[in-house]
Amino acid sequence: MAILKIAQMGNPVLRRKADPVPVKSIKSPMVQRFIDDLVETMREYHGVGLAAPQVHESLQVLVIEAQENPRYPQVPNIPLTVLINPTVELVSQDMEQDWEGCLSIPDIRGKVPRHREVRVRAYDREGKPLDFSAKDFFARVIQHESDHLQGILFLDRMPRLDTLTYLAEYQRYWVKE
Repeated sequence: MAILKIAQMGNPVLRRKADPVPVKSIKSPMVQRFIDDLVETMREYHGVGLAAPQVHESLQVLVIEAQENPRYPQVPNIPLTVLINPTVELVSQDMEQDWEGCLSIPDIRGKVPRHREVRVRAYDREGKPLDFSAKDFFARVIQHESDHLQGILFLDRMPRLDTLTYLAEYQRYWVKE
């Protein structure tokens, strides 16, 4: 396994719509190794999610996991989840605004409105179809990472920029919220 280089905001790969992974190639050694590298990279940088475009690969693959993460100590546990070619459907119009950050936009946080519940259809790392609903923080992370597959950054979702803050200032003034 390898730790991959994170694409930073401004890199064109982050603004491109990612290509679907052919279902027949999901179980290939190349795709499986890439998924392992994506997971290892997410864990190395203490992310709760990472999408393939963030490591310079324009593919519809994302990984999510939240377990004892020092960057997000208050969030609920989410087991390792691999989503390939995901589609995200809104379950309701109920939205919540909360803080987000991104490994591709280091040391910046901002409040982003997201839907509280989504339905996800995708393939897992074995190529098996998935169809499930996610709520609250899990739904937020799915929406954030799925946006990366469409060339969208969390800054694009912020209706106002008055909460945009550097991480140090977030921790100093906002984290008590």
